[in-house]
Parts: sequence; C-alpha cells; structure tokens
Amino acid sequence: MTQAISIRSIRPTESRFIAVICSAHLMSHYYMLLLAPLFVFVRADFNVSYTELALALTVFNVVSGVLQTPIGFIVDRVGARMVLIAGLAVSSIAYAIAGIADSYWVFIAMYGLGGLGNTVFHPSDYSLLSHHTPKERLSQVFAFHSFAGIVGSAIAPATLLYMQGLFGWRGAYVGAAVFGFIVVAALIAQPEPTAEVTHAAKAPAQSGGEAADKGWRIIMTAPILLNLAYFILTSIMGGGLNTYLVVALGALHATPVAIANMALTSLLAMNAIGVLAGGFLAASTLTLPLYAGAAMALIASILLIRNFKQEKEHV
Repeated sequence: MTQAISIRSIRPTESRFIAVICSAHLMSHYYMLLLAPLFVFVRADFNVSYTELALALTVFNVVSGVLQTPIGFIVDRVGARMVLIAGLAVSSIAYAIAGIADSYWVFIAMYGLGGLGNTVFHPSDYSLLSHHTPKERLSQVFAFHSFAGIVGSAIAPATLLYMQGLFGWRGAYVGAAVFGFIVVAALIAQPEPTAEVTHAAKAPAQSGGEAADKGWRIIMTAPILLNLAYFILTSIMGGGLNTYLVVALGALHATPVAIANMALTSLLAMNAIGVLAGGFLAASTLTLPLYAGAAMALIASILLIRNFKQEKEHV
C-alpha cells in the first residue's frame, strides 16, 4: 500500500518574503555587471587603460572572496535579514559614490566597499530561504533565487546603456544605486515571517568558540569543498564572459557596443532559462553530481572549441 506524502505549501507571507529576498539577489548580480557595459565610457572618462580599470573588479572580488566566510559566521550569530539589509545598503551607497566622485582612486575604493556589501547575499539569502521553504521545494526556490540573480545580470546591459544615453555613465551608476535603495526599502517593509520549516533537529546551545569550531569543521568536509571547487570553476568560466564579452567582441571583431551587449544579454537570458530547468531537474533526480559534471564539461568544451577556432583565424 502506497503511503501519501504531504508536502506543505508555501504560505503567502513566505512567498512575499522569498520574492523580496530574490529581488535583493537580483540587485547583487545587477551590481556585479555594472561596469561591463559601461567599461568603454568609464575608461575614456578616467583616461586609463583597460588593465587599470580592471583593478576595480580585482579589488571587488578579492574583498568579496576574503570576507565571504567571516560574513557567513556573522549571519549565523546576528541574523540573516539585518545583515542582508546592511549589505545591500552598503553596496548601493558605494556605487552611488563611485558615480558621483570624479576620482579614479575613489572609484576603485568604492568597488572595494561594494565587494564588502556583496559578501552578504549568499549566506543571508540561503539561510533565509532554508528557514522559510519546505524541504521538498528547496530546489525550486533555490533555482528561482538563482534565476532572479541572472535576470539582474541580463537586464543590466540594456538598462545601464539606456541610462548612460540619458545621463552619462555616472548617471547610470546613480540610477543603479537608486534601484538598490528601493529594494532595501522593500526588505525593511517586509517582515520576516514566523518560521514553520524545520529541516533538522535543533542543536543544543553552544558557546561562541564551540560554534565557530564546529562551523569550520563543517566547512572542511568533502561536500562543501566540492561545491567550493565547482563554484570557483563556474566563476572562472562564466565570470570572464560576463565581464569582458562586450570589450572582447569590440577588440576582436569591432562589434558595436549595442550589438555586443545584445550578445551578453542573450547569454544571460539562456543561462536564466537553464537555471530554472535545473531547479526542477534537481527535485526529481538523485544523480546531481553527474548532471553538474556533465554541464561543466559542456561549458568547457564550448569554450575550448571557440578558442581553437579563434586561434586558427589568427594563424
């Protein structure tokens, strides 16, 4: 006799809260792609080389990478919602100043501050989503969360270029910051619902030192390290395309900025569709490492083939 399994539906208050969290993730990806479509205009204004301007991205990623884990521990200690609000506010302030200040070094420093703000999104978002999503629906909600981030990247080129056409690149940066402040206001206005989801038995209270030690032991387990390696590889393969595709197409093929940004938007749109499909696939299969490895191999093969063709054209 087959026993029916009851899956709790997501309450309306949780749905609204999840939507706001996903909106914050959308803004995080929007900010990460802020420079890519405006690279040419910012470089010309500051009269620096592409390498010098890319220092902003290096500072952003170094700060974000180094502080990501400590911020995760802070999220566990003080609460994810307040850390998320603070991080998005810091990011929005940083990019507003980057657009207003007429200084290359202030621009670089603000990307460092933006990197600090960027550290909060994944630890805060996944903590909040896990507490307010039934276990059976986690993969779909996580997929929608990732989808929202990719949508942020996908809409960035068109909206930023539109604002750049109206107000210049500085106005585009300030406009992006305004979007962020709107989401901050939504996060503040939407209270965190009472959690009804319990995925594990509640652990006994621990001292700060014991909790930190246990946290580090969990981080060094094989599943966590494998996920770390996976995200590093996807960041290397995907991050370079997202950031430098517009500039690379212009340098290699003299592609106009508008056309190159259309290519970037198409790349990100297809990525978003794939993420949504992957969320439903993850809910219905036990062979997740196989699918993840196959996807990674496919991406690597496409990049290798494209690079090989490019080398042959230059021979």
